Amino acid sequence: MKNSSIPITSPTIIRLIHRWAFLPVAASVVALTSCQIYQASPLDPSAHAEGWLGRSPADELVKDFARRIETSAPRSVPFNPGDGLSLAEGEVVALVYNPDLRVARMKAGVAKATAEFAGRWDDPELSFDVLKITEGVPNPWVLSSALSLTIPVSGRLQVEKSRAKADMHSQLARVAEEEWKTLADLRKTWLEWSANRLRLEEAERIVGSLDSVVETTGKLAEEGELPRTESALFKIEQESRKADVARLRSRVNEGEQEIRSLLGISPSAPARLIPTLAAASGKDHAKLEESNPTLIRLQSEYEVAELTLLREIRKQYPDLTLGPQFEDDEGQSRVGMIGAIPIPILNSNKGGIATARAEREVSRAAFETELEKTKGRLAAMRARLDGARSRRLSIDKNIVPLVDQQIEDARSLLEIGEGGSLVLLESLARAHEAKLDLIEVRLEESTTQTEIRHLLGPDRLAVKTK
Repeated sequence: MKNSSIPITSPTIIRLIHRWAFLPVAASVVALTSCQIYQASPLDPSAHAEGWLGRSPADELVKDFARRIETSAPRSVPFNPGDGLSLAEGEVVALVYNPDLRVARMKAGVAKATAEFAGRWDDPELSFDVLKITEGVPNPWVLSSALSLTIPVSGRLQVEKSRAKADMHSQLARVAEEEWKTLADLRKTWLEWSANRLRLEEAERIVGSLDSVVETTGKLAEEGELPRTESALFKIEQESRKADVARLRSRVNEGEQEIRSLLGISPSAPARLIPTLAAASGKDHAKLEESNPTLIRLQSEYEVAELTLLREIRKQYPDLTLGPQFEDDEGQSRVGMIGAIPIPILNSNKGGIATARAEREVSRAAFETELEKTKGRLAAMRARLDGARSRRLSIDKNIVPLVDQQIEDARSLLEIGEGGSLVLLESLARAHEAKLDLIEVRLEESTTQTEIRHLLGPDRLAVKTK
């Protein structure tokens, strides 16, 4: 049996390598020079925590963002967190530092990177075959190589590029939606915290009012002019309101930390929050689908679904594979072409087309149902706002003045020894409840206005869409 192997130093091998090896070597060199290098980027929790603890509403990053907002949409009050952080100023801080917005913007960056390199041709493919004829022939080696390139005659790459851009715009619309939602959450949390501040002040006020009353009724009880059972009721009411003070103080502190979390600053960051129960009303727009961020995002997602279906339809048309081929057979060199084209008769991407068509209908339904729900929600919130305003006017103009007058009359009777202690206690309790009801209805009015503003969307998004 003949040994088919030959030494590596054989002139035949050297000749073949010199003739054919330059193609894969050259292609490999070109490919390697264009490849990117991996660099590790480990997490550093300590460094991040240090940076987070060092954040402040007065940072230059926040001030620069506030100046850019001022340029595009002048504010009634300049950004100045040094004298306390108002709700409007807090919105600026949240847009810069809110952690959820940071993640949303990073995801939009992924879509942007995808869109930047979408629609590129596939890399060419280099094939190389080496065969040796086992029978004795003068030149037993058969070598062939080919360079094939897929030519996208179907047009799917252009559609893929358009789809990637549409997806990028969809992700940017999602960021705008998240920004608007974050501001709405901040407004609601700020209003609730402000209402708790007022509840706390009212609880502290009634505790202070009861101090003098408890002292007066105690003296009257000692002198026998007032039953001790009636005098004890004032002390019980006072202790009950002190418990309310402790509970409300805890809720105020908790609410402040929730606001700081939405702002993206640490619990110890230098920021004095300014309470408010005033809420800016939203401006009506001609069409909700042109201003509501959620509806705008759903329209963008529908466009992506449309282009996805078009891409899947284009995929059923074949792309052409073409390229040069070189061969050396028994010492004879040949040069030619190779080509291939799929025949779309069995698959034709039917599954991909059916899936994309169904997903497009899902996107259509998502937009249409969200439009229905948004309009229904807007009508419900406007009805709630009318009711809240009516109740606030009734409490403010009718109930509060009557209860205050009742307190004055009962206190005067008690001071001159004409009784009225239980009437005074009941009047103080009713006045306290009326003040709390007024705070509650003001909060409901403001949060409803905030919800309406959230549904209407920001003015800067109210642009005509195609």
